[in-house]
Amino acid sequence: MSQDIQWGSTRKLGVIGCGNMAGAIVRGLVTSQVVPASSLYISSASGSSSQRLADEIGAHASTNDVVAATCDVIILGIKPHIVPEIAKNWPSRADKPLIISIAAGLTSKHLEELFPSAHVVRTMPNMAAAVRASVTAVCPGRSATDNDTALTHLIMGAVGSTVAIPESSMSTFIALAGSSPAFVFRFIEALSTAGVLGGFSKEMATRIVTQAVVGSALSLQESDEGVPLPSLRCTPAAATDAVCSPGGTTIAGLVAMEESNFSTAVIHGARATMRRDQELGQ
Repeated sequence: MSQDIQWGSTRKLGVIGCGNMAGAIVRGLVTSQVVPASSLYISSASGSSSQRLADEIGAHASTNDVVAATCDVIILGIKPHIVPEIAKNWPSRADKPLIISIAAGLTSKHLEELFPSAHVVRTMPNMAAAVRASVTAVCPGRSATDNDTALTHLIMGAVGSTVAIPESSMSTFIALAGSSPAFVFRFIEALSTAGVLGGFSKEMATRIVTQAVVGSALSLQESDEGVPLPSLRCTPAAATDAVCSPGGTTIAGLVAMEESNFSTAVIHGARATMRRDQELGQ
């Protein structure tokens, strides 16, 4: 979708909030040249953090009121509990700007109730946005047009890949992308510990395992860029079979892991994440 639309030179993109995720997004937008710094208007509660970020990337430091009243696209980069406070003073605009929310837990329906004079798209990036390797879920609200959705894919694509999902699948997405970095970090930690047992220093073992994980993930992905979500060269199962020689070391290790319920533990962890997200959303 990001290939079908370009950022117009007259558009203004406002960002309310200067937390880690909002900062990663605006840096990605400028670095990838998706949105020029001159089109970015950044605001924050204190004003000092938005000024620092604006100075860093060459954007405009602004205020919530100015962003809400003048920007064509507005990213809500604030904590979920602050969003209703922002909405209280939101201006009624005939031109209906696009609001892109990254606030966890706020449904598009709730956002549309808070911002009735805007088009709403809910998104969920993950922590890898900081290194422009996020996978971001895009869930358009009922008010969003196809152009709004395409524009959201373009913007969020500046920090990685995007995937369109129904909002009913958000709990599953959180388990697969939002929480999974912690699962992967724990795997890296465990395998690094095994490396220490085998005689490596912890620092050396961790660097080796981290690079192996990066390389393994990249080997599954096609090299084509510019698509919302990269396709796969092969399935994980086929790639696993390619690494395992009959009677070899790798298959011995896999069998030992499965005897300790490795795959089952991963599935149980993901399901627990989904259940907890659904509980929090009730």
